[in-house]
Amino acid sequence: MKHLNKKSTLLLLLAFVMMFMAACGNGNGTAGSAGDKPAAGGAENKEAPKAGEPVKVVWWHSMSGELGKAVDKLVSDFNASQKNVVVEAVFQGTYDESLNKMKASMDSTSGPALIQVYEIGSRFMIDSKAITPIQTFIDADKYDVSQLEENILNYYTVGGKLNSMPFNTSNPILYYNKDMFKAAGLDPEKPPVTYEEVAEAAKKLTKDGKTGASFAIYGWFMEQFFANQGAELLNNGNGRTSPATESMLGSDAGVKTLTWWKQMIDDKTMLNLGRKTDDTKKAFAAGQIAMTLDSTASLRGIVSAAEGKFQVGTAFLPKPKDAKDGGVIVGGASLYILNNRSEAEQKGAWEFIKFLADPKQQAYWHVNTGYFPITKKAYDEQLVKDNLAKYPQFKTAVDQLHQTKANKATQGAVMGVFPEARQLTEGAIEEVLNGKKTPKEALDGAAKEISSKLAQYNKTVAK
Repeated sequence: MKHLNKKSTLLLLLAFVMMFMAACGNGNGTAGSAGDKPAAGGAENKEAPKAGEPVKVVWWHSMSGELGKAVDKLVSDFNASQKNVVVEAVFQGTYDESLNKMKASMDSTSGPALIQVYEIGSRFMIDSKAITPIQTFIDADKYDVSQLEENILNYYTVGGKLNSMPFNTSNPILYYNKDMFKAAGLDPEKPPVTYEEVAEAAKKLTKDGKTGASFAIYGWFMEQFFANQGAELLNNGNGRTSPATESMLGSDAGVKTLTWWKQMIDDKTMLNLGRKTDDTKKAFAAGQIAMTLDSTASLRGIVSAAEGKFQVGTAFLPKPKDAKDGGVIVGGASLYILNNRSEAEQKGAWEFIKFLADPKQQAYWHVNTGYFPITKKAYDEQLVKDNLAKYPQFKTAVDQLHQTKANKATQGAVMGVFPEARQLTEGAIEEVLNGKKTPKEALDGAAKEISSKLAQYNKTVAK
């Protein structure tokens, strides 16, 4: 960025990206309630604290409800564990709203030292030049990253360095009604693994006014279906070897997936309930559908909703029988340290991040939220062992994470226009499921629009 300072660069990028971010709040990928009015927060100044006073670290996050309570407990425990740093957690609404507020804060000293950003904001945060990469602190501290989950770190590593620390991490799995499987003559302990097996099972499960399956029209799912086939969503190594210039949405992986999905709609073995995963969750809990896709972070809620009515089974995300090596991409969000705060605040934020990564804290976070632990030793904690005994379905998600083959496809795509790309993908899926276009036509059309937006974004970054 030859002629712009850091602040101007950030404002340009935010002005470009935020035009599209509001459309991303479809109830699937953002945390927090858009209707909540978050408390004002921010550091008082960039000056180092006076002698003897603790460093104040303001953390902006998007965890509401029960997730927010878990965040508050972690912050309280950290503050009580030492006297050098005091973390103030401030809920800032959805991920989109929080980024908008970060933009506004660049004109003042009211911004945070630490901010939680969803995974699809990764390229934007790097391009903003507003962060101090976590790798800087890792190198200075000789922090041992081998204790962390490789397939989680893999996503947030761009250009050979870790830019942020993973925090809340999930991936999608197949949920199925074991009782309906039994009634249909299917083995409830052998869930479908391939697209073909899902379609066959859905036919047998569709009877007595009930339908075999329903998947929410969610761009995240399409991204995952690509990765599970070892297919890249963007050119240039999924945007990781160099900035992406072209969407590969219309490739065989996408066409194959949408053809399978549409065929089940045509066969009346799959219901189209729209874009919200909340709607498919409700239909599943009511026993109206036998199979659905959802995040691992929803597991406890789904199992609890079915309690006393039917037994919930879980399985890996399905893929075509001839798929190449792949796996799932992590979803959720990570923590970025902002470089316009004092050195003391940035170091304080790093101390808090290390605390959060401790096995004990990760065990608490996992059990109380459903998100994966990012630290391997968390699985040795009794709390996690007891939770797995109560919710054995969690093992599916853990195994799926660990069996994912590391490559550019499973590392996940990175692009500065990701929120809009998801919306365009969902629009294409809708056009196909509603019979308006063929899978190839719809996906090619969306890919063309995404590629155009990538070109605009790349020009903005290059200025």
